[in-house]
Amino acid sequence: MITENTAVIMIDTETTNDIDCPIVYDVGYQIFTLDGGVLCERSFVNLDVFNDTDLMASAYFADKIPQYIADIADGKRIGKTWAGIKWQIAQDCKRFGVTIACAHNAAFDNRALNNTQRYETTSKYRYFLPFGLTWWDTLKMSREILKNDEAYGTFCYENDYLTARGCRRYTAEIIYRFLIGCNDFVESHTGLEDVKIEREIFKFCIEREPEIDGRLWGDR
Repeated sequence: MITENTAVIMIDTETTNDIDCPIVYDVGYQIFTLDGGVLCERSFVNLDVFNDTDLMASAYFADKIPQYIADIADGKRIGKTWAGIKWQIAQDCKRFGVTIACAHNAAFDNRALNNTQRYETTSKYRYFLPFGLTWWDTLKMSREILKNDEAYGTFCYENDYLTARGCRRYTAEIIYRFLIGCNDFVESHTGLEDVKIEREIFKFCIEREPEIDGRLWGDR
């Protein structure tokens, strides 16, 4: 259960390679509590991957590469080695007493972070986040909160936000459009910017159901 002073790291990754074996080039995160707001936010570009032209050629959002170059030059994002990014996240989690890691479709981000850790260290080290953090998933939380919500159902049907089988979709972009009442919103698909909307989704779910169990894997 989340309390007002529980420290959460909301994290988002952008990847290259393929969906089954994703390799991270962009990591954005915010550390926050429900009562204290954002305690820390960072946007990192993994230079080990970003500077690999062949590897980046398969990035789904490869068209954003010039934007990343400009953002690094402007100081909007920080280029670091993977080891440097891992060290900074560990330090921030320790400093703010983080106990929960969260993402939208957290299974993917967990896989991407760990897969990149293994890729970077040739499997000498296999797990990216500090030991002891519990993964939560805003996708799981949103499905639980919104699956029987009439307003969200109407919103999805009126805007054709439906799967091939006619079921409601629960992407972060669609849910955020519903929350702000604006169909013009377009997800950035860059780490830190996407984290900001996912944090709002997290807060919405907690406000609707304070005792929600958002753990990715639940009891095992």
